[in-house]
Amino acid sequence: MPIGLITAYCLAAVLGAVIPSGSAKIPATARSHQVLLVAGPIHYDFLLPLDAQTRAQFGFLQASGLPVNHLNARWLVIGWGAHGFYTTERYQELTPSTLLKATFGDRSVMRAEVLGHQANLPDLPSLQFDDAEYEAFLLAIADSFERPERAPVRSLDVPGFTPGDRFYAAKGQFHLFRTCNTWVSRMIRASGRRFGIWTPLPYSVSLSQWLYLKE
Repeated sequence: MPIGLITAYCLAAVLGAVIPSGSAKIPATARSHQVLLVAGPIHYDFLLPLDAQTRAQFGFLQASGLPVNHLNARWLVIGWGAHGFYTTERYQELTPSTLLKATFGDRSVMRAEVLGHQANLPDLPSLQFDDAEYEAFLLAIADSFERPERAPVRSLDVPGFTPGDRFYAAKGQFHLFRTCNTWVSRMIRASGRRFGIWTPLPYSVSLSQWLYLKE
């Protein structure tokens, strides 16, 4: 991609993070539900507390071997991305065809992992939701999975990043303008909270969180 187009894309990523979508409404109840953002080199995941509401919403993953209902489960890591790109553990193993598909259109996947108690959880960016916002937020994430009508959800036969994570078929196509980080902002806006209208890069998410959700 020419340098000029890359520069324009990066500048647009800043502008998209600054331009808000959604109303800055006063919550109906206290924003007592906290979700954390986990940053990778080019990607954000959500870190959801496995409270009763989250366990109920994502209980359908239990049949795939993901232990969301385990007594010691405390957190659910979850994200969305391009099939070829996201399921490649090491970036040096990426092929030109995988990169081209991620740029111009690849099927999408969800990644999920259950964690136990984290004694030294780092100081991560956080999002707060009231009861109604949290319900809508969880529903939007759950609806991102491609789910058969009459069969349980099964994980994909691809290696994970850790012994316990799973990949699943997801809805929607990944491309240069619909990235893993724009999925993050779509989920946040689905809750009713204000966030940047287009956040294709990690710094777009960070900037928008700082502008509109830092509490």
